[in-house]
Amino acid sequence: MADYTPRLKTVYTDKVRAALKEEYAYKNDMMIPKLEKIVLNMGVGETVNDTKKIRSAVADMTAIAGQQAVITKAKKSIAGFRVREDMPLGCKVTLRGAKMYEFLDRLITVAMPRIRDFRGVSGKSFDGNGNYAMGLKEHIVFPEINFDKVDEMWGMDIAICTTANTDAEAKSLLKQFNMPFTN
Repeated sequence: MADYTPRLKTVYTDKVRAALKEEYAYKNDMMIPKLEKIVLNMGVGETVNDTKKIRSAVADMTAIAGQQAVITKAKKSIAGFRVREDMPLGCKVTLRGAKMYEFLDRLITVAMPRIRDFRGVSGKSFDGNGNYAMGLKEHIVFPEINFDKVDEMWGMDIAICTTANTDAEAKSLLKQFNMPFTN
């Protein structure tokens, strides 16, 4: 298992680095943008009424990410939402290294084509520092989730953090990975 490298990492080292170096005329190889981490976040607001739902969300997130999900808890009590301090409200996973490349590969090649009425992702969801954020309405687009055993569908946020300095560089990096941008 130690000598295994993800397909997208091989694509990055073989093709993407050279293409980006040529496109932006980097003087140094360390200036070439690369993926830093991918953060998956799933907010489960229904846990206010039923705390068992968080276990199901954590199990699904762990299956999708291939890594144990961490439960996120409320920092403050909010009476209007019936939320108490330290109440579980969702889960998150931070992926780095091989698991990050594997997840991005599955997201682009398997999950996105399974989204209903999918026409591509917005090319405007960059934060100004070279990081990209997107959301999914249903977590069941991933093949790891058994559709028959899903009791509730949750949306999830996906934040792709890169070492790029500008949004244009980050967009070029993600385009090299075949991210289907609409604009």
